[in-house]
Amino acid sequence: MNRTGLFIALTLSVVFGLLFGLYPELDLKVAALFYDATAKTFPLKTVTWAMIARDGAMWIAWALVMPALVTLVVKLVRPVKPLMISGRAMVFLIVTMLLSAIIISNVIFKGYWGRPRPVVVTEFNGKLDFMPWWDPRGACPKNCSFFSGEGATAFWTYAPAALTPPAWRPAAYVAATAFGLVTGGLRMAFGGHFFTDVLFSGIASFLVIWLAYAFIYRWPSTRLTDYGIDVALTRFAWPGYRWMQKRLGKDVGALPRLRPGTAE
Repeated sequence: MNRTGLFIALTLSVVFGLLFGLYPELDLKVAALFYDATAKTFPLKTVTWAMIARDGAMWIAWALVMPALVTLVVKLVRPVKPLMISGRAMVFLIVTMLLSAIIISNVIFKGYWGRPRPVVVTEFNGKLDFMPWWDPRGACPKNCSFFSGEGATAFWTYAPAALTPPAWRPAAYVAATAFGLVTGGLRMAFGGHFFTDVLFSGIASFLVIWLAYAFIYRWPSTRLTDYGIDVALTRFAWPGYRWMQKRLGKDVGALPRLRPGTAE
């Protein structure tokens, strides 16, 4: 998550954004590679192994964030216990997954950016007009094409890659990129997304992860600590924990004094 990666992501967004903005028919030409004009369908969308691969990619991504989710739930239920993994890693993984895979892609963009999916545009035997990536005025009513939520989820694997040991990190970034491209490619092959939907899903996820990493780990003014996160969660969860313990016949008392290196 260094400046080189940020420069590459921004350069790709500008170059491909302008190219496909000035020549939007390129999106149609790429989508046509997966379309069977004789059968008037995207044939791969009914192939069993492709559907299994699509679902499997989402399971893999969510499996990578599961340790962080379990850690958070356990801490909220049993605040007296220390965090099971690094507090910063927990926050980093959960926040970036929520932002990139759910809030930005599905809640903000896909709900209001009316770009129809390839499978429903007139060029591929659908009923809606094709729209370039930059135009939100399409006739898609909901769950639209721009940008790919599954692509964003797959490219989110940049987040766990950023937490690998420095010696492994370049290989981890390459693996995350390949995982996102293959997953996005499957969505294109199914007629679910255009190339630019996948491209900008990857760029959006990368930018979210880059900023979150800088906020949590790099910038001195905002940098978090594992101990500080542990303490904040302990204080937040203690009233509910004490109430539940009282219901069970045991009063654990007020929040104990918090000391570095303890289970608070």
